[in-house]
Amino acid sequence: MYVEDLKLGREVSAAQLLSMMRSMGGFMGMHVGQAFEILKEMIWDEKCLRALSFTGNLVATGLRGVIAELLRRKLFDIVVTTCGALDHDIARTRSSYRQGSFDADDWQLAEKNIHRLGSVFIEQESYGVVIEREVRALLDEHGFDGPVSSHRLCWAIGERLGSESSFLFWCWRNKIPVFVPGIYDGAVGYQLWLQGREKNVSLDYSEDMNLLNEYMWNAERKGGLVVGGGISKHHLLWWSQFGGEGLDMAVYITAADEYDGSLSGARPREAVSWHKVSPRAKHVFVKADATVVLPLLALGLIQSGKD
Repeated sequence: MYVEDLKLGREVSAAQLLSMMRSMGGFMGMHVGQAFEILKEMIWDEKCLRALSFTGNLVATGLRGVIAELLRRKLFDIVVTTCGALDHDIARTRSSYRQGSFDADDWQLAEKNIHRLGSVFIEQESYGVVIEREVRALLDEHGFDGPVSSHRLCWAIGERLGSESSFLFWCWRNKIPVFVPGIYDGAVGYQLWLQGREKNVSLDYSEDMNLLNEYMWNAERKGGLVVGGGISKHHLLWWSQFGGEGLDMAVYITAADEYDGSLSGARPREAVSWHKVSPRAKHVFVKADATVVLPLLALGLIQSGKD
């Protein structure tokens, strides 16, 4: 294949641009184009289990709307994420965050009771207090008695939030399981532990594991869009090794580096050595900020697929 120039115009759609980027030759742009081709194959393959994993920080940004739209359209069958994603989905549904700056004075922000998440400002009253109130109301109203799985807890949160802006709402509405392996590492998990002691509610991962096991062993093919790293990335990859040779299609999007040996920066080829990505898999690594790349890929998928 030869390097081909991009040809732009008012009539060019995101899907057309992404298809052209596949042949542009350099550098991450070509990888974004490859990601689009793999995702199209994954999304429209009815025999492929389509998994989405992402980190919680992304939900604190406007990227939440992209994630919610992908799930509204049922483009993924399962979600693996962190407790932070639940925290921010609740907090942004019931309150609001402000645009900030990486260069802000954190000591001044602390004096004003403003948390900084990168370039997002979160007022204290818009976060912890809101989540504490929502978890209390959920436990009071839902009638949990005894252990509950993370995916059923997420569905209950989505149902209670009742907002189309919430990604958890669409997971509940479309019965897309949300698995949160590190749920105690965040505000929702803390409140579940704290308040659950009084209400006889606790977390039981066994139902989550049973369901994940069923998904993986029954899947004819498996595909994953892995956004960011950490526990959500590893949990998806860990389970993907069962019932086959790992993911058959994999798209990684992260700004992390691989040379410190961390999982977050590890490329799909490293997962091949662990049998978490198939040696015959179609895979690509996009080293980029997900807030820049994922909206473009999502829009391309929406434009290229069936409504």
